[in-house]
Amino acid sequence: MLYSKQTLRLAAAALVASASVEAFAPSPIASAAARAAPTSLGGYTDSRSIVDIPTLDFSACTETSCDTADLDAEVDTFADPSDRMYSAADWAHNMKSLPNSTILRQTRGPVGWIAAWSTLVSVVHNLCATGGMGNIANGMCLGATPHSLIASSIGLLLVFRTNSAYQRFSEGRKTWEQVLNTCRDITRMISVYEREVGIQRKQRIQRLLAAFPYLLHHHIRPRCLDHKQCEEIKETPYSLLLNEPRPISGDAKSKKKSTRNCWVDKRALPWCLLPDSVLTKCANSHNRPLWVTDRLGLEFTEISYNNNWTSRERLDLLKSASKLTECIGHCERIHQTAVPLNYARHALRSLTLWLFTLPFGLVDKIGLLTGPVVGLVAWLLFGIYQIGHTIEDPFKGSLRLTDMCNSIYRDVMHGDRTEAGMRRESAFRKDGEKEQDWESVGNAFGLGWTEQARESLELYNEQLVLSP
Repeated sequence: MLYSKQTLRLAAAALVASASVEAFAPSPIASAAARAAPTSLGGYTDSRSIVDIPTLDFSACTETSCDTADLDAEVDTFADPSDRMYSAADWAHNMKSLPNSTILRQTRGPVGWIAAWSTLVSVVHNLCATGGMGNIANGMCLGATPHSLIASSIGLLLVFRTNSAYQRFSEGRKTWEQVLNTCRDITRMISVYEREVGIQRKQRIQRLLAAFPYLLHHHIRPRCLDHKQCEEIKETPYSLLLNEPRPISGDAKSKKKSTRNCWVDKRALPWCLLPDSVLTKCANSHNRPLWVTDRLGLEFTEISYNNNWTSRERLDLLKSASKLTECIGHCERIHQTAVPLNYARHALRSLTLWLFTLPFGLVDKIGLLTGPVVGLVAWLLFGIYQIGHTIEDPFKGSLRLTDMCNSIYRDVMHGDRTEAGMRRESAFRKDGEKEQDWESVGNAFGLGWTEQARESLELYNEQLVLSP
């Protein structure tokens, strides 16, 4: 009974954790749409003509992907419909979608091997028991004690790995939230002080801000053109070669660093936001998002002082640029620092050995059902381990970085070229508004408020005394 309770506890914990993985894995519909839709970091071609981009100098371009209207129509800044929260009432839908489970697809290899091994053990045990070789059959049964003693330790290893991985996932999401908020704050600042900043400098800052999230995405997850796309545009003026650092080889004697070729399309975001003179400098940098923050700092310091623009406003913008630099460091830390290798290997080895020996503890009790039962337990436990591996680096697909980049692009480039972008720009314009318009809305206290109630509230507010 002790053995059965330990196994049931592990299975229940694994079932709960496995059910939550669909919130992190991209849905098949979203993945198919992402493959069919034009990418924002390369390989995007369109048959429409160029939109009006004053700072671009692509005289040979006849096609472009920098169409803000398309982004407004195709990209939704709200939650994806597939990112729903599942309740107990959705049990039938979750069971029906089990064949499409990402975790099941990723763990089918080890689960299949363990299920086959368990089936083989049960068949051999059954043949020995019925063929007069009872001593061999009894020797194959280990009993419940060994696995019961190790079950709690295996559970702690899996829980610790999953929790640490989720903390990294949460930290990555908070970092990109800070990128979004900081870009919005800088855009508001330069829009409020548009006269002091200047129209041209404001446009340059907007384009640098809009390019920053895409460059940060490319920095932690490079997305270069494939061989076929590269051959199509390599000899055209649309191609751009980036200076990408290659990981250092394992040869300790070799100190020479080399670069690998990474080609992108100038007509795609974010490369189309920068003129050739600036784009060449940015492409030659190993850390392009850091290059953008440095250029933003230069733009901020070149704004001349006047009565409305003082060192206080300049320092506020420089602090915002420093926040973006901190976000680069946070993303690099999460992406470059994995879970300690010794811990990951020990957890996986312990789990594998526990599952491979589990049939010897169950075969005398459930017989030929050992294969399916152990296969189910293997799927549950390997699912927990795979969840931790999947969200350990949230930039590999757990976070929809492209959607966040598009959201920042639309909020930053408001009113730059399209009528749709004026939705936010209109907040900084009072054209067609009058002071009398605010009086036409009636009593500010709303319906149901009497004049006596309003006077009582005003009297109460006058009698309020701030505590020392």
